[in-house]
Amino acid sequence: MTATPHINPQGHFAKTVLMPGDPLRAKFIAESFLENPKLINNVRGIQGYTGTYKGKEVSVMASGMGIPSISIYAYELYSFFGVENIIRVGSAGGMQENVKVRDIVIGMGACTNSSFGSQYGLSGTIAPIASYTLLSRAVEKAKDLGFTYHVGNLLSSDTFYSDTSSLEWNKLGVLAVEMEAAGLYMNAMRLKKNALAICTVSDHLITNEATTSEERQNTFRDMITLALEVAISL
Repeated sequence: MTATPHINPQGHFAKTVLMPGDPLRAKFIAESFLENPKLINNVRGIQGYTGTYKGKEVSVMASGMGIPSISIYAYELYSFFGVENIIRVGSAGGMQENVKVRDIVIGMGACTNSSFGSQYGLSGTIAPIASYTLLSRAVEKAKDLGFTYHVGNLLSSDTFYSDTSSLEWNKLGVLAVEMEAAGLYMNAMRLKKNALAICTVSDHLITNEATTSEERQNTFRDMITLALEVAISL
């Protein structure tokens, strides 16, 4: 069985992988939402599971924090383990007044202050975007489920603690800030695969409102349900 420096599966991955940042959240998703989940990867404590949701096979594996981390795992999943679709599920900081705490943000694109895209040797600036197939399915399912959602640009920032404010991006309509989507999107674009980031607004940069850990867990259930419904529609 294929192994990479970061993934040594004791089993196989489904075509679609949900990817939270936190390994414990991957465990929570597997145990709370999947039927018969099996732990298939635990290299460096990055837990990966495969199970079924409503009878269709789905995997979930953590990405760690930041573009470098998610890019390693996404590249290996896409290149060596037959994965076609990765859906990031995580938290984000709201940057627009109409984007409320606990709302869902679906990332059509992902601006970034990272230099990750420079590796491609382009003579301009890449615009990391989601897979339209995954994006359109997510919007359709969010409507069907009655969830409050927004579609637009995310900011994937390399810095969590920064000397400058990410709020400068809100004048261009960026909805929320997180740390992974742009790297995931660039990997998918380069490898001709599919990627989407679905985030829950856990705190707000304008109002300074923030959710408790218990609220985040309950609210994240909507985001996870939405991602799983997209996964089984493919």
